Amino acid sequence: MDIAQAKQQVKDAVTAYLALDGLGAPRLAASGQRPLFLLGAPGIGKTAIMSQVAHELGIGLVSYSMTHHTRQSALGLPFIVHKEYGSGEAFDVSEYTMSEIIASIYDYMEETGLDRGILFLDEINCVSETLYPSMLQFLQFKTFGRHRVPKGWVVVCAGNPPEYNRSVHEFDIVTLDRLRKVEIEPGLAAWRDYMRTIRSHPSVTTYLELRPDDFYVVESTPGGKSFVTARSWSELSDLLVLYEDLGLNVDRTVIGQYLQHEDVAARFSSYYGLFSKYRSDYRIEDVLSGHVPADISQRARDAAFDERLALMALMLDALESEARDVMERHDALASVREVLKRAEGCEGLALTDVLESAVHREETAAAGDADARSKRRAMQTTVLLKELQPAADYEEAAQLYREAVARFESSADGMRSKMDCAYDFVDNVFGMGSEALVFTTELAARRDLAQFVALFGCDGYFRHSAKLATDVERDAIFDEIDALNAEA
Repeated sequence: MDIAQAKQQVKDAVTAYLALDGLGAPRLAASGQRPLFLLGAPGIGKTAIMSQVAHELGIGLVSYSMTHHTRQSALGLPFIVHKEYGSGEAFDVSEYTMSEIIASIYDYMEETGLDRGILFLDEINCVSETLYPSMLQFLQFKTFGRHRVPKGWVVVCAGNPPEYNRSVHEFDIVTLDRLRKVEIEPGLAAWRDYMRTIRSHPSVTTYLELRPDDFYVVESTPGGKSFVTARSWSELSDLLVLYEDLGLNVDRTVIGQYLQHEDVAARFSSYYGLFSKYRSDYRIEDVLSGHVPADISQRARDAAFDERLALMALMLDALESEARDVMERHDALASVREVLKRAEGCEGLALTDVLESAVHREETAAAGDADARSKRRAMQTTVLLKELQPAADYEEAAQLYREAVARFESSADGMRSKMDCAYDFVDNVFGMGSEALVFTTELAARRDLAQFVALFGCDGYFRHSAKLATDVERDAIFDEIDALNAEA
């Protein structure tokens, strides 16, 4: 299965394992909660999906790489206690301190207040030989030494197949019989869906549209392993966004530090150079403002498909960046509105207390373990709340809020205008061809753009999506006719 299917397997298992009966007891006893064992090549996103699952379920996440643990750190250190048994005879008995892994869960609960979560043990099949015998007890009873994983915490494990890691121990049947083995294959489609939810660099996604075979490559060469993984592309994408924001140079050497396969690095480096030239030549901001020189339109009409695809990606990237900002401010304003509801009628110190409490809550959220989007929303909410703090009473705070809403509505109008200009350009240059189909389909797949259209509308999108829906229905009818003819 691909990483998206594996994520759903993890999410369903955690949901089931945390389910309680009417008396508050787990519906499935801890001994019957087989840990999932995600087995897949390195860099395909096993760790990333754990963060996503924890965030979506509103639970905690404590991660450990088992390659870093010895028997002493996992099980605890021995110490001597004096005990009396039976007739009062005294004995010296060995006991163990709490496992570092178990202790970290309690520390996490103290810090976050989350009493349910996932204990994620990566590289589980690389544990040291001295620790290996204790793993059977842990996998079945969720204990290291005498200390049990706290109630409400689910164990998920991960590892790489032996062909990718020389330290891997092949699990025997006794061990595998205590795990739910989930084998994961690299999948470009699932990775691309994930990249649409974050700020990714359009050159990476468009390159892989053109060369999907370069998505995941592992080869043995005389000089060692040459490889490119999903992690390579994701982290290179992040770096390209950052370097360009800072005005830093991206060359073949930098790209090769992430794409550690000479041919793939060379191909992408050439494509990135072309992509950067397209960005400069097409002047995307002019296109989105409606001021398109005739030579730009003509070049787009005459361009090869890969250049047209890059142009669509550049337009969508610029629109998505602004749509993300608009939607985050929309969410922040909604949060501030809820605070104002609680503050209605307050003035003086009472209003100050409500706003200070809300600011503290949002600052804590921004500094916590939430995903990047939630942190940005919390930071935007904090900025808005601080704008209200000088208010002497509720009415003044409400007026400051209305002014913030007016500024937001102006920015939303500007964003809608840019979307209209983008569709005008697509219509004038490409008509209702495949480029318009790519543009509309990709726009609908990007969360912030889709949410913006749902809230504020876009005539061009509705026109093209209606045409797309008609084409899909027509193709379905033709497929049905072909199937009937084949049966006849």
